[in-house]
Amino acid sequence: MAPDNKRRPTPQGEQFFTPGATGLRKAVEQRSAVPMAYLFTQVPRWVAPVVLVILLLAGFAVTNPLGGVAVLPVIAFIGWLAFLSWPSLGIGGKLLRVAMLTFLVLLAATRFGAL
Repeated sequence: MAPDNKRRPTPQGEQFFTPGATGLRKAVEQRSAVPMAYLFTQVPRWVAPVVLVILLLAGFAVTNPLGGVAVLPVIAFIGWLAFLSWPSLGIGGKLLRVAMLTFLVLLAATRFGAL
């Protein structure tokens, strides 16, 4: 008997690529398609948020450069998602993403002793 496969289907009606995109945006969107599809269809929904929260908590708790290292994957992941979603965001969404990334970079900088 085949194992029960509980993969989530990809969302209907969504467009992953930005129409008319060129250059860096087009390259990043194309390179991101496989990891994004894998995260959406193969990884349980709770895994990414839990991992990110654990890394962020480690960044808060550890006040030396290891805390900064723990925050770097969070910055990379949030930055990646912000870049991909940027064209479809309103001003509020853009401001929220800039504020979040600024906060995370400042947190990492304090852990590395740059501030």
